[in-house]
Amino acid sequence: MITRIQPDSRMSQAVIHGQTIYLAGQVGEPGEDVAAQTRTALAEVEAILAECGSDKSKILSAQVWLADIADFEAMNGVWDAWVDPANPPARATCEAKLATSDYLVEVIVVAAALTWRASSRTRASWSGSRRPASPPSTAST
Repeated sequence: MITRIQPDSRMSQAVIHGQTIYLAGQVGEPGEDVAAQTRTALAEVEAILAECGSDKSKILSAQVWLADIADFEAMNGVWDAWVDPANPPARATCEAKLATSDYLVEVIVVAAALTWRASSRTRASWSGSRRPASPPSTAST
């Protein structure tokens, strides 16, 4: 079974297939520096994983995309304070042009889901312009 979390016409914020959770790329707020954007993106990762019945200790792999690889040290400072030191995932960090020049970092993760449960969190409760306000949806295929 495939379960799509927070789907809209273009994409889902997460897709669960079996016991694996695939997250869409998470970004920070435009105008923030790379450290603040990294904190925001990682908070979004945690929130979506929680909605899927998982947490950061279950992350299998992570991709971190930086608009400027010179921000590697600043991003790593935030990552190191956030990551579960007992369960660090495989990780790659690359430089790439992101969706807009306002985004300095994007984080994509794949995690294990031991049990799936939908939370009471709705898309409307997400902050920021990246989350359109509409009723939650957990369409299954």
